[in-house]
Amino acid sequence: MWFKRTLVAISLSIAAHAAQAQTVYKVGSTPTGTPFTFLEAKTNTIQGVMVDVIEEIAKDGGFKIEIQPMQFSALIASLTSGKIDIISAAMYGSPERAKIVDFSQDVYAYGEGLVVSDKDTTDYTGVEDLKGKKLGAQVGTRYIDYMKSSGAPSEVSAYESLPDILRDVTNGRLDGGVGDYPILAYNIAQGRFPGLRLVQSYKPAVVGPINIAVTKGNAELLEKINAGLANMKKDGRFDAIKKKWGL
Repeated sequence: MWFKRTLVAISLSIAAHAAQAQTVYKVGSTPTGTPFTFLEAKTNTIQGVMVDVIEEIAKDGGFKIEIQPMQFSALIASLTSGKIDIISAAMYGSPERAKIVDFSQDVYAYGEGLVVSDKDTTDYTGVEDLKGKKLGAQVGTRYIDYMKSSGAPSEVSAYESLPDILRDVTNGRLDGGVGDYPILAYNIAQGRFPGLRLVQSYKPAVVGPINIAVTKGNAELLEKINAGLANMKKDGRFDAIKKKWGL
């Protein structure tokens, strides 16, 4: 009996030490990318699709996460400098970024959307229809580079967040704003920016997947993330998250 009790005590001690030693990864997410990541005012925490996704991946991978809120433009620099270990936000795994960080399998795919004043009833179909317009786009996104290189808009202003763009379209400082289609659609559907319209006729030119990022060469962590993501998509957890956030 004494021997059995000793074994149980040893087992519990080992389990407790293992739990204490569980790795904690710092995850960079943005406070302004609803429904993918956003600051929830009531709890003062970052919530959204990509938070739910990385939390489920962490459960499968046997590690813990600590969400670090930051502006989109600071995410990659924070990862490469070691301030964070993972990026889980609405970020394209573009070839340019893949030279600097390593990306997971695709999480979700979409392109840019266009928002204008609801007084503007033009059925814009592409960037060529925006000739002479003043547009806003978010720093660090592929949309801003595309809009500038197209030569169609007369001016493309850089903004740190989509809400700032939407506010300036509302007050007339901008003729339109471009950004992640699901994020724009969510904000408009929630009635947060009355007086704006998401242009349904607009066809996105910059379409791609969003991915989770880790430091270049961190194969072990990337393998855990990919395995967890595959499990989620197989067992229905990912579909449940998409449904929860209206995707």
